[in-house]
Amino acid sequence: MENNERKNNSLTELMEASMSKIRDMVDSNTIIGEPIQTPDGVTLIPVSRLSFGFGCGGGDYGKQAPKFGGASTAGVKVEPVAFLVVKDGVTRVMPVALPAVGTVDRVIDLVPQVMDRVENFIDKKKAAKETF
Repeated sequence: MENNERKNNSLTELMEASMSKIRDMVDSNTIIGEPIQTPDGVTLIPVSRLSFGFGCGGGDYGKQAPKFGGASTAGVKVEPVAFLVVKDGVTRVMPVALPAVGTVDRVIDLVPQVMDRVENFIDKKKAAKETF
């Protein structure tokens, strides 16, 4: 029983050490970055995708007074996804991606721009009606 508890403690210590290192690498600033101010009054906020994996294992070895052997590993991947662009109180999402290849991809990429133009057109029509 004592041997089993010692093995569990060693494995727990191994896992805790690995997880503390991951916590050091990963925080909210990794996903939503610090805002960047440009001289012309535009604020850029980087947005990233974060992926990580973790593995740990161990076991006893040796015939006399069993010894514990273990290992752990972790991998972290930070991938830029987009920038939030804030200018004059308007926020837009600028994706960081390869250009669209197919027609459908291009149409999907253009939808936000078309929606912005339609919204501006409607706003102008409302403003024109209100002035008469």
